[in-house]
Amino acid sequence: MGHPYFIHSSSVVDDGAIIGLGTKVWHFSHIMSSAVVGERCNIGQNVFIDGKVLIGNGVKIQNNVSVYGGVIVEDDCFLGPSMVFTNVINPRSFVERKTEFRPTYLRRGCTIGANATIVCGVEIGRYALVGAGTVIIRDVPEYAMMVGNPARQIGWISRTGEKLQLDSEGLAWCAPEGKAYHLKDGRLIESD
Repeated sequence: MGHPYFIHSSSVVDDGAIIGLGTKVWHFSHIMSSAVVGERCNIGQNVFIDGKVLIGNGVKIQNNVSVYGGVIVEDDCFLGPSMVFTNVINPRSFVERKTEFRPTYLRRGCTIGANATIVCGVEIGRYALVGAGTVIIRDVPEYAMMVGNPARQIGWISRTGEKLQLDSEGLAWCAPEGKAYHLKDGRLIESD
């Protein structure tokens, strides 16, 4: 009987790695021992997933991404092609700093664009959108749209990825979702 997931023959999944039901791992990827990859994930070509990494369900990791130890990716996140994580703030090739790895959190449903860089020790909020080529050096609020180097917020985005237009009272409507959002104390909140 086969596996309940797909691993391309050119990829390596080390003993001890956990791969969830329905996940697909494509060409030339490597998942190290003790890594956990959830269900229904799509791991693109030439992806490296270190041990001590936790990937939630429904995550899409595009080609040429390395997910280093200390990164936690919650459900339904999207990691664009060739985006970059770091895990040490001040690396030197001649100084051992493996005990100084800083955790990085990608909260549910966030999107990281192609060629973006996420400096370690930050949290990307739920459903935030980090634009292509953006460099993140600080925490990102939920639903925030971030661009530039260093990143700056240029607006708000809905759960489904629609740019929100806030009115003078801090309210916005997302037609595809049929849902309202409101800005309260600097935080965007889905209305009930």
